[in-house]
Amino acid sequence: MGIMHRFANPTRFLKIANAVLPWTGGLTVLLLGAGLYLALLNSPPDYQQGETVRIMYVHVPSAWMALFVYLTMAVASAVALIWRHPLADIAAKAAAPIGAGFTIICLATGSLWGKPMWGTWWVWDARLTSMLILLFLYLGYIALVNAFDDPNRGYRAAGILALVGVVNLPIIKFSVDWWNTLHQPASVVRLDGPAIHPDILLPLIVMALAFKLFFVTVLILRIRSEIAAAKIRNLQLSLARG
Repeated sequence: MGIMHRFANPTRFLKIANAVLPWTGGLTVLLLGAGLYLALLNSPPDYQQGETVRIMYVHVPSAWMALFVYLTMAVASAVALIWRHPLADIAAKAAAPIGAGFTIICLATGSLWGKPMWGTWWVWDARLTSMLILLFLYLGYIALVNAFDDPNRGYRAAGILALVGVVNLPIIKFSVDWWNTLHQPASVVRLDGPAIHPDILLPLIVMALAFKLFFVTVLILRIRSEIAAAKIRNLQLSLARG
């Protein structure tokens, strides 16, 4: 707990974030470039899906990130509600639009993949429906956190929603195992190891790492922006009272 509260100071956090940002930004560009090359030019077509498999290199990492960002947002909300960590609420608020963006990309690319493979843009199966619910949770959080004149009330209401919505994450993850759905089961994260060819697995992992670093980079930028906005807001309140 001492380490966690040590980084509650915005100045200390910004000092570390400013040092980390060039590295995460640079690695994001490098890995994204390498991932796109491997995915679009170097990897072979799938024996069943053909060239359509290339959509997977964006769809799957986006799905992973949609879940990861929401879990990050929920943990930050829990820290803020329980320990009143001043930067935790800001981190959750900063993460929400990024997670919503990943979820939209996941749903859009899933529809593009579903049309040639399933013959339809959308089916109301458990995986797709629960991902759509995840998008609504993100949008609900964003709406709540900005719905009050008092930021603390907005953070509290949105934080409670984020924690309640965590129940949707295992539903998304295990829906293909619990119910009969059109969506294929897990082929990368399995107890007996990945079930896809290394030539396809490598670009998928590289793209996943690129997306993860992209999230960290944009999160730092958004937290810096939120801290600056909070300072301006406090200064305006001080001038108004003075």
